Amino acid sequence: MTVSTEASAEASTPDGATAALGPVALTPAATPAPRPGISPARSRRAPAELPFTFADAALAAALGEERGEPAWLREDRTAAAADFARLPVESNQLYTGYVDFRAADLSGARPFLRGADEPAAGSDASLPEGAAGVIELRDDVVVRLALEPDLAARGVVLETLGAAVARDAAGIRDALLATPLPTDEKLAALSRGFWSQGIHLHVPDGVHVERPILLRWAAGTPERALLGRTIIRIGIDASASVIEDQVAPGPAIACAAGEPVPQGLVGATSEIHLGAGATLSFASIQDLPLATTLLHQRAATLGRGATLKLALAQLGARIVRSRIDNRLMGQGSSVEQVEIVFGGTDQLFDLTSYTRHVGEDTTGNLLSKAVLQQGSRAYIKGLIRIEQTARGTDSFLGEFGMILDRKSRSVTVPSLEIDQPDCKRAAHASSVGPIDPAQLFYLESRGITPDEARKFITLGFLEPVVARVPLESERERLWGLLEAKWAQRRDEDAPAA
Repeated sequence: MTVSTEASAEASTPDGATAALGPVALTPAATPAPRPGISPARSRRAPAELPFTFADAALAAALGEERGEPAWLREDRTAAAADFARLPVESNQLYTGYVDFRAADLSGARPFLRGADEPAAGSDASLPEGAAGVIELRDDVVVRLALEPDLAARGVVLETLGAAVARDAAGIRDALLATPLPTDEKLAALSRGFWSQGIHLHVPDGVHVERPILLRWAAGTPERALLGRTIIRIGIDASASVIEDQVAPGPAIACAAGEPVPQGLVGATSEIHLGAGATLSFASIQDLPLATTLLHQRAATLGRGATLKLALAQLGARIVRSRIDNRLMGQGSSVEQVEIVFGGTDQLFDLTSYTRHVGEDTTGNLLSKAVLQQGSRAYIKGLIRIEQTARGTDSFLGEFGMILDRKSRSVTVPSLEIDQPDCKRAAHASSVGPIDPAQLFYLESRGITPDEARKFITLGFLEPVVARVPLESERERLWGLLEAKWAQRRDEDAPAA
């Protein structure tokens, strides 16, 4: 039976209320007859089938019309919606077997249409201690926005993406259209076509931002779908450090025993443009609610001599599907990437990293580590591609998993594609296993209890990301989150001897 449905989309106002924006037509879908006691959304979907249906051409048109966007941006939304409709969820045949959205139930998720571009009058405009700028959003509402006056006077811009389009549509056009996001990725097209809120950071040529800029996004509201984009542009011979914070929008919802917890969707991008000689240090702490599905796309293009340092921590959300694309286009460009996962309570982390070496004498150092307990799973996949033009490449990919119980699982799939034999190094490594008994014996022989010894080894395994967070308060927060994750384990999760 074919059922025609429609959902009322809403926009948040600066005071946190929602305003109805009228019905948005959704794609008709076949609805199977429910089985008693079983959710049809979970029992009838294939693992790779997306758990929502609101993203279609009608929604893309409604977003452009509601926001009064220029024609070129509406056309880009339409093209992205068409790409989203035709592309598979996973284009790499090596990775198709790891796609699994069955734990997500987002059939009732409602998308946002238009977010606020400025904070409400009287909102907090102070800077966090040690930070040069901050933009804080709750779903699609701006809660706080502040930037050091000296940086603003030197041309640094920190604003919402909607404000950037309204202020200088021609100036932001290239960043939006010539995005480093991959053209063969369905979920990248999702954010391109249906974003309702975003962040824009621009550091002009020659400007050095000494203290970090904080981008904080509180998201994951139950039964809502937030799709956003973050665009970071660092000019020629400029530098900056950025901290991305993804947190819960409020306290967890309590449900009666046996009732499912309402779920939310967060789709996000981090689109990075680095000019010649530019340097960016980017740290991210993801601690979204456990009833959230996170679809995150990160992509960066590096010019001649540019340097990108990524430190990413994945802790929250029920399902995390993340893809990172680094394109080293300029001669002598380099990327250092460290990503950690601490999973628990049946979480699933599907992480893919692509690094493409195009320019000569480029360097890539990529490291992924996962600690898994309480039935959590991690699929860590990576591909280094060395083009014919990339003479003198030095690239390494490492993927490692630590299993703390018998219920958890980890898969690592490192890969190389080399079209240029004149390389300094092209290597990969991977391993999955429990805590090394020799390390446990060493610590216990020094009088440390078995539980404390396992804790020291586990947190030390994840320390590379913590050390790279540039703001002390954020480092302490990340350590606290890791400690809390460790404390959540059950007695039966202790590793077998």
